[in-house]
Amino acid sequence: MYSPSQLVRFATVALSALALTGCAPLRVNSHLERGTDFSQYRTYNWGPPDSWTTGDPRLDNNPFFQELVQGYVDRQLFSRGFEKTMSETPDLRLHYHASFTERIDGYGIEAQYSSCDKRDCEPYVYEAGTLLLDFVDTRTNRVVWRGWAEGSVDGVIDNQQWLEQRVDEAVRRILARLPRV
Repeated sequence: MYSPSQLVRFATVALSALALTGCAPLRVNSHLERGTDFSQYRTYNWGPPDSWTTGDPRLDNNPFFQELVQGYVDRQLFSRGFEKTMSETPDLRLHYHASFTERIDGYGIEAQYSSCDKRDCEPYVYEAGTLLLDFVDTRTNRVVWRGWAEGSVDGVIDNQQWLEQRVDEAVRRILARLPRV
């Protein structure tokens, strides 16, 4: 049995971790190939799944992760006027790449959320994730648009609800940068 002080300490640590994960910035960026007229693209399909590995066996062995990412992207693109097609030659072929690694922040996170002096802060180890979306022109086989999001995914991979929320947020914010058609 746990003492009340142990329960309070555990709850404080759990809530702090949740708050830090929820507040951790999600950095989003994109690149449009110079001279690309995005209004020429209307249809898309997904590229072959052979390159869809994350580097994290918890997600590579999760049959729902690929469906989750593609489902959120499909919904966002539909709302922007794109049509998913099974045609051999859609206007665009989409690929996603996800990567999850452990990183060390020497002082940034702790200094940001506490009053410690950067010299006195302990290193912070966290899981970092990157989700990258490539849009390839099928006529030229060139990436015409790339968008990506990166940030902390501490505790997210092992919690399906948090994972869904984080992927949804990342996809929405990445595709918000997509040129309008």
